Amino acid sequence: MTNKIKPSFVLIDLDGTLIDSVPDLAYCVDEMMRQLEMPARGQTAVRDWVGNGVQRLTERALINSVEGMPDPELMAKAYPIFLELYQHNNSQRSVVYDGVVAGIEWMIAQGYRVACVTNKAEAFTLPLLKAKGLHDYFEVIVSGDTCAKKKPDPMPLLHAAELLGVSPENALMIGDSQSDVKAARAAGFHIFCMTYGYNHGEDIRNYHPDVVLDSFAELPNYLEAK
Repeated sequence: MTNKIKPSFVLIDLDGTLIDSVPDLAYCVDEMMRQLEMPARGQTAVRDWVGNGVQRLTERALINSVEGMPDPELMAKAYPIFLELYQHNNSQRSVVYDGVVAGIEWMIAQGYRVACVTNKAEAFTLPLLKAKGLHDYFEVIVSGDTCAKKKPDPMPLLHAAELLGVSPENALMIGDSQSDVKAARAAGFHIFCMTYGYNHGEDIRNYHPDVVLDSFAELPNYLEAK
């Protein structure tokens, strides 16, 4: 894409796009595994497993793999442990990526309406955004349990458009994963992706987003100013 676009509104993913939340998630995974008397998994593994909600992360941690499912009895024991840990370790180690605040403030200064759309449950999304000072930038926040379906289904993106009272035509999604690309394409949105996020170890360029960014600070290169 060479021409700058002027989207009707901008939806932004949370984990791997705005915030590196892996340090907290990995801490909770490893502490859960310790309580289950199983081997710790570490940040490197967890970084490849996130992006589909904490239930799926827990399943992957138990089997030490992106694909497959754990024993249901083990999952029934493990998941409440993880949820309890994450409730108390939601934002202590997580960090906002460089360039995010400047990029969002630039968009708002240009009159763009911004919202957050994430697969993370609301009980974890809102405290994390508030703790990191990002919550108040967003007119609308759609979490993983807001709608009946999560990304890669387009439903949360279209729901955000509805809440904003804006037609979904010519909208922009900013994300980091194949899930974001698939949801955006299905909803008919433009899609920009960050190079640094969580995409199960794959290069996001393999999924052909419209634009690939190293930093939110690059957004003025692709979005029209006032």
